Amino acid sequence: MTTVERPGVVEGTTGRFETVIGLEVHCELSSATKLFCGCPNAFGAEPNTNVCPVCLGLPGSLPVLNERAVELAMRIGAALGCEIRPSVFHRKNYFYPDMPKDYQVSQYDEPINVDGSLELPDGTRVGIVRAHIEEDTGKTTHVGATGRIHGADYSLVDYNRAGVPLVEIVSAPDLRTSDQARAYVAELRALLVATGASDGRMEEGSMRVDANVSVRPVGSEAFGTRCEIKNLNSLRSLGRAIEHEAVRQVAVVEAGGRVVQETRHFDEESGRTSSMRSKEEAEDYRYFQEPDLVPLRPSASWVGEVRAGLPMLPAERRRRLLTLVDGEPEAGGAGTASQVATVVDLGLDELVVAAVAAGAPVRVALARSANEAAQRPDQARLVDPAAFAALCRLEAGGTVSATQAKQVLAELLEHGGDPAEIARGLGFEALGDEALSSVVDEVVAANPGEWERFVAGEEKVAQFLLGQVMRATKGRANGKVVAAALEARRGGAA
Repeated sequence: MTTVERPGVVEGTTGRFETVIGLEVHCELSSATKLFCGCPNAFGAEPNTNVCPVCLGLPGSLPVLNERAVELAMRIGAALGCEIRPSVFHRKNYFYPDMPKDYQVSQYDEPINVDGSLELPDGTRVGIVRAHIEEDTGKTTHVGATGRIHGADYSLVDYNRAGVPLVEIVSAPDLRTSDQARAYVAELRALLVATGASDGRMEEGSMRVDANVSVRPVGSEAFGTRCEIKNLNSLRSLGRAIEHEAVRQVAVVEAGGRVVQETRHFDEESGRTSSMRSKEEAEDYRYFQEPDLVPLRPSASWVGEVRAGLPMLPAERRRRLLTLVDGEPEAGGAGTASQVATVVDLGLDELVVAAVAAGAPVRVALARSANEAAQRPDQARLVDPAAFAALCRLEAGGTVSATQAKQVLAELLEHGGDPAEIARGLGFEALGDEALSSVVDEVVAANPGEWERFVAGEEKVAQFLLGQVMRATKGRANGKVVAAALEARRGGAA
């Protein structure tokens, strides 16, 4: 039986196989108009209303290149560390009803962006082969039980999307697991949104993923025959499709067959891929230079302006937070990298940076941002950093417990205000040393068996005793202070 043994490796009946993945991501650019005409670039309009002779390919119409789309494409290239080159538009010829001209204007052997890379949150660097400009196709809806052309009762074509500016970003085959593939797409989406080049809304089709998947025996350097899985529109679908396709290919090889290079469709319901058509090669499209467009040669000054105008990108923002963590050694820990990734993904890193500058401990600011604030990121981004810093200091200093700090933060997110006053209004007065000592005495007296086990060195009992103190104080005690008090009392009893 063929199974996935561990991420990226399929255990077959004859041996172990490695999965090799390369992704092609198509993202629609956030320009106001289409790539070669003045029609609106807008999602959700009535079908076939954002069209004109140019994007419908009517005889005699001529394209005019959208300068804003070129600038956004260069932003993507610059953010990916690509070389931005002079480029040429070509006609990619093929017939399909959603392509009104029977060709797609794209870039073939001279793309605008080449040789870049994308850094993932875990530090993995994935090569970018190219990121070229092209126009989008229309949208075909197959009406029938399957939703696909085979078995459809009839098909409807909406040309609103035809001619919308796209950048196709082609990765090197550097990915080995479905988790890496999902992380790559998530990071790329964050980069696109950060640069303002695209809204990255996969659910609206403005970002679509094709996955090229192949398998090879573990230890082999040669690539296997790849299959392309088209139009995956969610991270979940991407992962499921890759995992199924790898297992399918291994089964084909071990049965004595040969994997055929082809384009495949992923069915959400069954979780399986199926053949769509044999995979075309470049020569099958009969590329030739677009005669109605001159070569695109951005000036060095324009390229320089685009590079200089880039905002801080997600990888840089993560490094900035980790630098703050490094400056506060006690802030480290297994969950720190995950917290940093969450905070940056939700755009809460500016809040953390500003709060730390205002005196908040990094550990507390990260924890509250990655957990409670992350549940309401839109409100959290509006919080006064000084107030957030004050709350973090209250928690770190023991004035309020972590549980109480979460409740204070909820009020702060909802209404704003001074954290100390909010805490007093909620009845969160700090428990004095004498009162706490009395409560600890009562808990020890009420639980003699557990106390004896704790004194004998049974560490897991500590949580029980701490919980009893917190319950007796109705959450007013600081957990760290309670733990220290228990430890000190144990030392005296030993």
